[in-house]
Amino acid sequence: MHTILDVKDLTKNFYKNKQLFTAVNHISFQLRQGECLGLVGESGCGKSTTVKMLTHLLKPDSGEILLEGTEIQHLKGKALKKLYTEIQMVFQTPQDSFDPRRTLGDSIMESMRNHNVSRKEAQNRLGQLLQQVELPPELADRYPNQVSGGQCQRAAMARALAVNPKILICDEATSALDVTVQAQIIELLKRLQQEMDLSILLISHDLALVQHLCDRVLVMYQGKIMEEGDPDKVINFPENNYTKILVEAAMLGQ
Repeated sequence: MHTILDVKDLTKNFYKNKQLFTAVNHISFQLRQGECLGLVGESGCGKSTTVKMLTHLLKPDSGEILLEGTEIQHLKGKALKKLYTEIQMVFQTPQDSFDPRRTLGDSIMESMRNHNVSRKEAQNRLGQLLQQVELPPELADRYPNQVSGGQCQRAAMARALAVNPKILICDEATSALDVTVQAQIIELLKRLQQEMDLSILLISHDLALVQHLCDRVLVMYQGKIMEEGDPDKVINFPENNYTKILVEAAMLGQ
């Protein structure tokens, strides 16, 4: 498996109450082609800041982000637009990521139209995408508030996949759903990963989900990567004290 995303010595500082606060502290990791990589840690550990830097929403203070060997920080124009097709996101609350005044089908097609796909081609591809995420075609005519949370999350996945991304970032993508629907979305993600050879960065606080879905896991605490490796090994035999606390808290919460 070749490396598709290479993050080197990434750092981001903020000023909080006139004090310098390091949100991400010299982290390095790689995401390989076709791999699902988990990034876990409590709220405020730096996961969201990391994702914002990977998606060009925040500029790092230092370090490099290489997508297939190309540094993304200084991309502009067409090159930046291409980046937005290659890295796509699925968010925690799918209803909030859709325009409530547009049908789900229109929103999915708009994603393609923004990247120079003809309307006819977008309509043809819409049917394929809905089938791919196991949604009936009639859902294309519904609005976000007319479907369930699970259906809306599937539609969000269809929209993300519409531009044939290389990397899918799932930010707590199942945490707002009930347990049964969570399991269905997880199985869908696994299938899509295998069928499309998709690289997935899974941001989660759910260790059981990470253990089930991910090939590797990174444990983040106070802006640093504390531990990384095979999820079974990291979760069952943690070496770092913070990881041990995280695992114990997860077991108590079950």
